[in-house]
Amino acid sequence: MLSKDEEKKISSAVIKRLPRYYRYLGELLENDIERISSKELSVRMDVTASQIRQDLNNFGGFGQQGYGYNVEYLYNEISKILGLEKTYNIIIVGAGNLGQALANYIDFEKSGFVVKGLFDVNPKIVGISVRGLEIQDIDNMEMYVKNKHIDIAVLTLPKQKAPKIANDLAEWGIKGIWNFAPTDLQLKDKSVTIENVHLSESLMTLSYRIKDRV
Repeated sequence: MLSKDEEKKISSAVIKRLPRYYRYLGELLENDIERISSKELSVRMDVTASQIRQDLNNFGGFGQQGYGYNVEYLYNEISKILGLEKTYNIIIVGAGNLGQALANYIDFEKSGFVVKGLFDVNPKIVGISVRGLEIQDIDNMEMYVKNKHIDIAVLTLPKQKAPKIANDLAEWGIKGIWNFAPTDLQLKDKSVTIENVHLSESLMTLSYRIKDRV
């Protein structure tokens, strides 16, 4: 395993590519492919073979000259690097359309991310069941987080509500926040990891790429 100092030296671009490697390797396993070269993987992923080797060399390389990569071994090693060898308990805060859609996305559980609870302030949806989980009133959230050992909170909230909720969750022991609120969160507790997801920005990027083709 890498030390904390070594982890800090790895660029965010490399880290963002790791889940793609993991996904493509998983597809190779499903198709009973036992080994693959960096060149063959580059064609599938549209990433240069040189970039693949550089990325993986940050973590030890894993390949053998003339043989390539053992798909199952590399898949398992990247799983460890991504922290997927353990299970993470998740709550979703904001159980509207997006929150319910995320709760219904069963592939999360295949990677070890298990949705344990949903919370909302809207009395019209509190009590509704989503995949066997009853949407709870947000007033119950503090005790739930503390008693159920929740690791990650998913926020699908209006941006004006997200900062306070996020700071409360940090105080209650949350380790990570997956933030879909349209704001970049800054927490008092810097030990909590935040991943900001801006759906509209992704759509605007797509718009930029196709604007001259339409």
